[in-house]
Amino acid sequence: MLEPLRWWDIPALVQLEARLFPEDSPWTPAMFWSELAAGHHYLIHRGAHGQVDGYAGLARQFDEAEVQTIGVDPAAQGTGLGRALLHDLLGAAVAGGAARVFLDVRTDNVPARTLYETEGFTVMGVRRRYYEPSGADAYGMVLELADWTPQVHRQQGHRQQGHRQQEDRRPEQAR
Repeated sequence: MLEPLRWWDIPALVQLEARLFPEDSPWTPAMFWSELAAGHHYLIHRGAHGQVDGYAGLARQFDEAEVQTIGVDPAAQGTGLGRALLHDLLGAAVAGGAARVFLDVRTDNVPARTLYETEGFTVMGVRRRYYEPSGADAYGMVLELADWTPQVHRQQGHRQQGHRQQEDRRPEQAR
């Protein structure tokens, strides 16, 4: 079940972040606290045993929004959870009046890039040595929300059933 991020979930997010992104600087508790204090849209997903197995965050300003982070526990990857988290963020962006959504993703993270591209994101450019300390490059991507609705993707064979989408079995960690 998707639910809002609460302060008591931060330790679990920090642990998951460190497992998902060991080559780069994982988010610290202070970074998650800062996002909560700013009132940004952050959510988590709890697995069958109550553990946090996915999270995502969106920041909005004026008519733009930015996907801050999406992470899915390796045991939950390939279940459609990453897509469900992304859909929630995009829905929040639409509800908040955003016209477009930006994100950055490692150039070598093909599964995440593929997810974003299937949702209509396009590459704007490359940010050289964006991720530290690994020095990995990132693609800056954008989605014009006027061009996006989940229904479009249902017509292309994708089903929306919470996080139980089985249309692809790719890892869904995004960064």
